[in-house]
Amino acid sequence: MQKQVISRLTEELLEAEEKLTPVEPLSKRFPELSVKDSYEIQLEWVERKLEEGRVVIGKKVGLTSKAMQNMLGVDEPDYGHLLDHMKVDSGSVLSRKDFIKPKTEAEIGFILKEDLRGPNVTYVDVLMATEAIVPALEIIDSRIEDWKIQLVDTVADNGSSARAVVGKPFYEMDQIDLRTLSMTLLKNGEVTATGAGAAALGHPAHAIAWLANKLADYNISLKAGELILPGALSAAIDIDPGDEVTASFGKLGSVTISFRD
Repeated sequence: MQKQVISRLTEELLEAEEKLTPVEPLSKRFPELSVKDSYEIQLEWVERKLEEGRVVIGKKVGLTSKAMQNMLGVDEPDYGHLLDHMKVDSGSVLSRKDFIKPKTEAEIGFILKEDLRGPNVTYVDVLMATEAIVPALEIIDSRIEDWKIQLVDTVADNGSSARAVVGKPFYEMDQIDLRTLSMTLLKNGEVTATGAGAAALGHPAHAIAWLANKLADYNISLKAGELILPGALSAAIDIDPGDEVTASFGKLGSVTISFRD
């Protein structure tokens, strides 16, 4: 796809985010749009944010569950970038008016102590490079109208990222089996979903290894100190004004976010 079209679509998504006005699906308007084109849009979006003074603090993996992949007709995950303004502490209160049509999902976040650069990164490499894990909620919000997305739409839209809500770091990695670690997601005190670490490509570290190897195609590495979200452990749930969402991960702890009108 021509560079000027890539830049125009990047500008559209930036404006949609700023004005909270979604755009018609890119996949509908540009059937020829490839996944590679969409990642170029995402990377240009990141460059524009960096020019505004934002800082990349991590990455996120999406579409790690077979159910989500089947829904979009894809056979691999996608990824997006986490910027400094996206990180939110557990217990914070956000305004629902700052989003278009948000959803939230529970994840096991990783904080790296060493860089990871693909190709050939394994899940063992990921575990060795991890300083701590954290209970996390990712708030996703599509700048595409009514969440009518295909893979190219969400990739261009930075993986539909909006916020990353982070709990207290847990450093005793050898005390937790991340594959079997259970998660309970509550909305306004009622259980809405459950899951386990295995939902993210069989083990969250597998998802991060995939990401490190995928980023090698763009000469990008995962860096020490970054927060990496390896994918949701259950389906995302819708958010309305007044909602409070908590994800409990047993020994790992819990993380909570509330939304005012």
